[in-house]
Amino acid sequence: MIYTVTLNPAVDYVVRLASLQEGATNRAVSAEVQFGGKGINVSRVLVALGCETTVLGFVAGFTGEALTAHLQEAGIHSRLIALPYGHTRINIKLKNQSNGVEETEINAPGPEISRVCLEALLAEMDALSAGDTLVLAGSVPPGLPADIYRTILERLAGRGIRSVVDAEGDRLTSVLPYRPFLIKPNRAELEGIAGRPLPTEEDLQTAAKALQTAGAENVLVSLGADGALLLDADGVFHREKAFPVPVVNTVGAGDSMVAGFLAGMDRGYAHALKLALACGSATAACEGLATAEAISRLMP
Repeated sequence: MIYTVTLNPAVDYVVRLASLQEGATNRAVSAEVQFGGKGINVSRVLVALGCETTVLGFVAGFTGEALTAHLQEAGIHSRLIALPYGHTRINIKLKNQSNGVEETEINAPGPEISRVCLEALLAEMDALSAGDTLVLAGSVPPGLPADIYRTILERLAGRGIRSVVDAEGDRLTSVLPYRPFLIKPNRAELEGIAGRPLPTEEDLQTAAKALQTAGAENVLVSLGADGALLLDADGVFHREKAFPVPVVNTVGAGDSMVAGFLAGMDRGYAHALKLALACGSATAACEGLATAEAISRLMP
């Protein structure tokens, strides 16, 4: 079973505008509600690929009820902790179409998590067993320590649970001593960790190798239009170019890559990398997340 953890899920209100005038009343061309958070995005694409998955995390208030109902309708299992206060955050995504598509995001902080509620979530994770995979992805809500991912992996150490971490900076580097099965920095995140620009392929490989030396088994670096670089657990580099698709939306593309990699691992690293890119590209080419049909069109 693949479990995904979304500590700070969100209801995204996506508004499209013909133009955006600051300080004035703007009329939307269209608007829609999307439910997500990085771990939830991973689970949604896993379901599209026919994989079994369960969502863990926190929800609160009427927005949390709506998110839980959406997961049920989508056929996604969840064991979410309902907070007795607050509401699941609402993020605003403004898409200005006056000159191409310019995206402006306003992300809310989310409800504060008490120690009692955190313990309830940790108890859910204690039910995981050897062979399960745990995906930790996304931001940390108020009330939780910045190193919560490290705390979780320390708690689960030695139990044969594969961990996947998609995070930035210290949240990523702090988990490396616990030998995560997979980490997925993008170029900017990798440069932030390395503390310098990484303009060449050799630079990217050197930085990825440093993360593997520090503890990561597999390092998957997403490079946007330049594709992806994988350093596998055997120390072998794999490189794939991006699929040539028109980019409509980049939100969730990295999460889709994580799902594709995990779903494709049973056929080896080369296949896992190609499926990861197909999933990421399929998401980038549509308004939502990749569908099974969109992914299957790209794989051949």
